[in-house]
Amino acid sequence: MDRESHDLRHETGPFDVIGDVHGCREELEDLLGTLGYELVEDDEGRSIDAIPPAGRRAAFVGDLVDRGPDTPGVLRLVMGMVEAGHALCVKGNHEVKLVNALRGRKVQIRHGLAESLKQLAKEPEDFRDEVARFCDGLVTHYVLDGGDLVLAHAGLPEHLHGRESSRARAFALYGEPTGEIDEHGRPVRYPWANDYGGAATVLYGHTPMPDAEWVNNTLCLDTGVVFGGKLTALRYPEREIVSVRARRIWYRQR
Repeated sequence: MDRESHDLRHETGPFDVIGDVHGCREELEDLLGTLGYELVEDDEGRSIDAIPPAGRRAAFVGDLVDRGPDTPGVLRLVMGMVEAGHALCVKGNHEVKLVNALRGRKVQIRHGLAESLKQLAKEPEDFRDEVARFCDGLVTHYVLDGGDLVLAHAGLPEHLHGRESSRARAFALYGEPTGEIDEHGRPVRYPWANDYGGAATVLYGHTPMPDAEWVNNTLCLDTGVVFGGKLTALRYPEREIVSVRARRIWYRQR
């Protein structure tokens, strides 16, 4: 069971909800700057926090790690923001696999995990331990703003909002597989948003899209920054989409 309650209905925002970062620290810094956040650096010039505009708070939909050039830098920044109360973050499937790898469990080193492990191997052991604790302790979905906003990495249909079940956790992390496999060897997920009729706005990532487009009061914020696309945020409740371009193509599907 998740260690922290998913129920934060008393948190009303406003929020800046950010899509899958996948180790793209520079683009994350670019996006936070565009959103009006003030970066805080340590003595080595590394970003360790970002102070939001008055009254606002960032929220990440998971998959901070893997594939990109600086997973440790992304984690250092996001962990600092969460610790300072400047951000919320839900768990993505890539965080699950990274924790398993860091704790010595048998995992397949695929889909960008090798890059994270190589980068983290250059960091002190206590930082790797902190990363494992942080990622393992993340919840799989949040219910916010009196129940009007739900954050989950792969999305969440209405009947699973607020549930602590294994079914809700699995759906929030991975979506619902159809049994098919795509050309990159990844499971094809059922397009749950096409059938969504809930009152709550659901913001998620997981499946890269060329652009963030509303589908039945849901929005996928993964716009493929690590593949050379964009890093995207939604200002909530304003429903304003804000994006920055990738600085380059960081990762190509094998």
